[in-house]
Amino acid sequence: MPSPELATVDSTLAESLQACRAMTKHHAKTFYFASHTLPPQKRADAYAVYAFCRHVDDRIDLAPDQAARAAGVVELRALLDAAYAPFDLSDLGLPWLAAFRETAHRRAIPRAYFDDLIAGVELDQGTVRIKTWEELDRYCYLVAGVVGLIMVHVLAEPAPELLGPARDLGTAMQLTNILRDIDEDWQRDRLYLPRTELAKFGLNEEDIAQSRASDFFCAFMRFQVGRARSYYAQAEPGIRLLPGDGSRRTVRLMSTIYGDILREIEKKDYRVFGVRCRVSLPRKVWLAARNWWR
Repeated sequence: MPSPELATVDSTLAESLQACRAMTKHHAKTFYFASHTLPPQKRADAYAVYAFCRHVDDRIDLAPDQAARAAGVVELRALLDAAYAPFDLSDLGLPWLAAFRETAHRRAIPRAYFDDLIAGVELDQGTVRIKTWEELDRYCYLVAGVVGLIMVHVLAEPAPELLGPARDLGTAMQLTNILRDIDEDWQRDRLYLPRTELAKFGLNEEDIAQSRASDFFCAFMRFQVGRARSYYAQAEPGIRLLPGDGSRRTVRLMSTIYGDILREIEKKDYRVFGVRCRVSLPRKVWLAARNWWR
């Protein structure tokens, strides 16, 4: 029979895991949908990782001004200090934190990955403009590729042949987000499309500001969709190496559903202004069924 102390720890951790699950279900519907083929422990660990990533995003995105965002970054790094040290976390008032710390330690996830994630969020402070593909590639790594690396630790042994594809899948998914959310990002004074590449297609910021879905813009989008698809293809060899306990199926389904957003963009002839390209629930179910039988 467990001691009262152990029972208390188990109860606290169970409540923390439930908080992580609730956050994932509410905010990450596609991932939550795809996660159900994972073994229970891996699924719980994935939710704990998501909870931290979501908290990082919200702490910066919901800050009212630049000073609050800068203070948020400092708080996030202090929170990471606490999570990776044997301190009491109960006073911090974050119900998901105990599960995150337990997952990070048990899965031996390098803290540097989470530091990189926070560095990526720092780039989203205030006005955002990207000049070159190299800058965008770095940004995609910091906010998404690094999440792929984290998930390797959750789903498998972090073998070198898994790490490159995991980073590529993160980049592919972030590029997909960027292409889908051009209009929404512009309303927040953020433009992630590289200026040098816009210029090559005869475009500039004014075209985005005026929502000009010109032939030039469609050609630019066609190029970017092709680039995103190349990263999905580069990720596939790593997906095939994931364990067959549901991990492979879950990641492939995430890749398939996110990749299908690109199909939705193409269906709208690359005119993404004033709409949000999304994959419907019936379509997700169909993709899941097809994925199951592959």
